[in-house]
Amino acid sequence: MYKLKHFLLSIFTITLVNSHISIADEFETKHALSVFENIKYNKNFKNFDYVNPNAPIGGKVKLAERGTFDSLNQFILKGLPASGLENIYQSLLKTSLDEPFTAYGLLAKEVSIPENKLSVIFHLHPSAKWSDGKQVTAEDVKWTFETLIDKGHPYYKSYYADIKNVEIINKNSVKFNFLSSTNRELPLIIGQMQILPKHFWYDKKFTSSGLIIPIGSGPYKIEKLDPGKMILYKRVENHWAENLPVNKGYYNFDSIQYDYYRDAYVMIEALKAKQYDFRHENISKEWATSYIKTLEENPSFIKEEIAHELPQGMQAFIFNIRKEIFQDINLRKAINLAFDFEWTNKTLFHNQYKRSKSYFSNSILASDELPKERELEILKKYADYLPSEIFIKPYSVSVTDGSGNNRKNLRTAQKILEKANYTIKNNILTNSQNKNIEFEILLLSPAFERIVSPFINNLLKLGIKCTQRIVDTAQYKNRLDNFDFDMIVMARGQSLSPGNEQRNYWTSKMANIKGSSNWIGIENKIVDDLVEIVIKAPNKEELINSTKALDRVLLFNHYLVPHWHIKKWRLIYWNNIQRPHNLPKYGLGFPNIWWHNEYN
Repeated sequence: MYKLKHFLLSIFTITLVNSHISIADEFETKHALSVFENIKYNKNFKNFDYVNPNAPIGGKVKLAERGTFDSLNQFILKGLPASGLENIYQSLLKTSLDEPFTAYGLLAKEVSIPENKLSVIFHLHPSAKWSDGKQVTAEDVKWTFETLIDKGHPYYKSYYADIKNVEIINKNSVKFNFLSSTNRELPLIIGQMQILPKHFWYDKKFTSSGLIIPIGSGPYKIEKLDPGKMILYKRVENHWAENLPVNKGYYNFDSIQYDYYRDAYVMIEALKAKQYDFRHENISKEWATSYIKTLEENPSFIKEEIAHELPQGMQAFIFNIRKEIFQDINLRKAINLAFDFEWTNKTLFHNQYKRSKSYFSNSILASDELPKERELEILKKYADYLPSEIFIKPYSVSVTDGSGNNRKNLRTAQKILEKANYTIKNNILTNSQNKNIEFEILLLSPAFERIVSPFINNLLKLGIKCTQRIVDTAQYKNRLDNFDFDMIVMARGQSLSPGNEQRNYWTSKMANIKGSSNWIGIENKIVDDLVEIVIKAPNKEELINSTKALDRVLLFNHYLVPHWHIKKWRLIYWNNIQRPHNLPKYGLGFPNIWWHNEYN
């Protein structure tokens, strides 16, 4: 999968007045960047292999979302952003979907990196335009970065923490200076930044959510909306980048519409009634039972499973360890034993899933067996502070026979609790401080009720009082942002190149910053160190081993109750839309590389 570079590299000397680039600085100018220099497409490539470069242009695709929206600004903490806003913006670079982490020029025609790796220069495409016709400039790039840091979602400060400052070299060139040369993916991370128009925001309050229709440089613009109910994007005619190699075969629909529904069941019925065109089904019961009659009656209705190679990350019930009761690892271990996956998979999921045992499931980054060689070397540095079991047995999840009788695991859980000085009083489990063990599972989707209820029944057998509560999208986001929950369902995807985003997920610095994704509330110095080792991994081998070490430490702290994953896309759609024959390894590409059949 990893190939040698096969594109021309040019070394040149930059001599610029009023900049911090010395005359002797040597820069390597490239058309693309890769984490470990494995670039598939050469400088003169025509299009990505996975697209249909001759896909017809036209037609409308209608999609469905659950919940509501009240904002058109996805870059701040406040508000619920509408779906599809990424279509109106573009980034400096565009990631390909058939390589682990490689990106090619988009707003930036070329990229220059010095030999010391302490900066990166993006040379903007001179034809890059905003939808109002104004040129995209280096000033826009600098303003975007500084605005996201100062006024954007708290996530950005963590994500871009290794950037020292930004300099404008000239109208079309902008330089990012780094604090060190050890963050291998930092130039690509910057390249993924969606660039905003400074002139549009100049007289507007960026921190206000609201429904001011923004402009962008992307292939679509907002045509109309019905607040909270519908948003329609229209394809930009004669878009400045439509003939770039990275965009060939992309953005084939004339318009994309998102309709909002309050209920998941209503969404499914609306799809069968052809009220919208496409659904990525993530509810196993619906996949197995809900579409049978419609498929029999309508040959134009398509149900399709497609295998993929995407890492599956981790889905789980997670503990909010800011809560006093969950700070005890013994209680967390016992609660893990109350979840009967085998019965759940057989009875509720039609045996469609595999149990997850890693934060990086379905990838070479997942820890397994015992740590060895380089991973063991990394972990040994923390041996005095890690559980001894991490070195003598692999991480494992509880297993049952699927009968629904979880007695053996519950007995084991009781022994753990008794040893940790928990007692039963009036049928309620109490800890050594005489505090009752009771908590609430906060849910967004009613589909999880049937999964949570048997779990609650098993917890009750341990004397643990657990309840569930379903809230709407706005309430759920607000409670997550403020860490106002006991337990939730986390579904966290991962890439094959974990990096800066891991700080936001697991580190102490983010544990008490509202809006961060460290929902668990982890404040663990070893985890902090391992995240930095992952970020600074100089090569693929070190990345794999350091990520495995991080995965193993997270697992053995029992911060969550692992769920399940599936290595397939489960798609339901009407045949008025069509996909490329060979989808890419690492993405579905919907709706961007699909097209409308009527225009064939």
